[in-house]
Amino acid sequence: MNDAEQIWVVDDDQSIRWVMEKAFQREELSALTFASADDALKALKTSAPAIIFSDLRMPGTDGFTFLEKLQNDFPQIPVIIMTAHSDLDSTVTAFQTGAYEYLAKPFDIKEVTDVAKRALEQQRINTTPDESTTKTSIASKTFIGKSAAIQKVFHAIGRLSQSSISVLITGESGTGKELIAKALHEHSPRVDKEFIAINTAAIPKDLLESELFGHEKGSFTGAHSKRKGRFEQADGGTLFLDEIGDMPADLQTSLLRVLQEGQFYRVGGQAPVTVDVRIVAATHQDLLERVQNKTFRQDLYHRLNVINIHSPALRERPDDVPLLLEHFLKASAKELNAEQKTPSEAASKTLQQFAWPGNVRQLENIARWLTVMVPSQEIEINDLPEEFLEVGELPMEAGNWEEALAQYAGKRLAQGETRIMDDITPSYERIMITTALAQTGGKKQEAAELLGLGRNTLTRKIAELNITT
Repeated sequence: MNDAEQIWVVDDDQSIRWVMEKAFQREELSALTFASADDALKALKTSAPAIIFSDLRMPGTDGFTFLEKLQNDFPQIPVIIMTAHSDLDSTVTAFQTGAYEYLAKPFDIKEVTDVAKRALEQQRINTTPDESTTKTSIASKTFIGKSAAIQKVFHAIGRLSQSSISVLITGESGTGKELIAKALHEHSPRVDKEFIAINTAAIPKDLLESELFGHEKGSFTGAHSKRKGRFEQADGGTLFLDEIGDMPADLQTSLLRVLQEGQFYRVGGQAPVTVDVRIVAATHQDLLERVQNKTFRQDLYHRLNVINIHSPALRERPDDVPLLLEHFLKASAKELNAEQKTPSEAASKTLQQFAWPGNVRQLENIARWLTVMVPSQEIEINDLPEEFLEVGELPMEAGNWEEALAQYAGKRLAQGETRIMDDITPSYERIMITTALAQTGGKKQEAAELLGLGRNTLTRKIAELNITT
């Protein structure tokens, strides 16, 4: 590699600088490290690297200020932001300010070298990423979480912050798909226009067409005046179609026409109505399976599924349970005019181990229950509802995992749940694969051998299960 392809690492943590420098050396990549952005800015007066990795929080000039200066004076240099304090707003701001990539600490060192190689390759072919950027940060309500699963969602929203492309959000009920849709709108060029949400499964079929497209006066019994539908209300903004998998077949055709032509007819109308609407759809169902069963149009599926964001189940992000619980307990105390409760370490650990079939929505409801029912300020294990106490009694030793699984499945079935294999199987596969990857340090071929899978099968499952490697 020539000096023009040198990588600069800017971080006040000496151990981070050392690890990254050694990793780049192993890949035969030239690297130079700096303990501060101010030192790097001085060095830029005499030379410039191919790419820069920069920490976000540093003494002196911080990462965002450093990034802005680089965008103004050296816009051709891709900058990869690194931080241990990642949230949605900082992720989006980094991309909007012109970051090439955003890495949350702690990161896999292979991820670092892969990003470096990708950025260097783009430099070689004279491709400048993120040419259209803005220096304005958009304030919004943020997600709460530090897990890798939710960081992936932050990353996707940040990448899409300058786009109006259609997005399909998939995930179980209660995981916060509408929050993701709102964040996509709030961090988009359409933020000053309306965000309109509609649950297509909650409205009777006979009314859904009018709800979406509006109607003319006298078009049906009870239509006493002209009414604008959700599409017109969302003109220039974002229309969120929740539970899109349940949309009736004839309305799927109408929706496809709007996506293709940007026009529709009100019920009973003769003149076409033209709108500019970004569609964000969501479903807890397997749309591809519904396409194969011919209950969902294939062409509509491909129109909606331009970008897919997976909304992770709460059991996929146990590290976020304490953070979310603290947030909901604080909100519940304010809502109910009560003392804010705090879980003990043991109670918090028990809640982290729970499967959370109702996801974040269930956690929010439990926070309200605890706020009302727990007499003391600190929440102990015995204060938890009965279903949580059973979690701690499950035989989780290696030799008894089958019994634990049997109890878990039996409990869900006893509660009247159906199709429990739909989420148990992916969870089982995700645990096995992530454990094997951790054992092999992220080496997929070795992990595949440990699991008894082919390399291609493992790669496919990693993609299907949205596993970060």
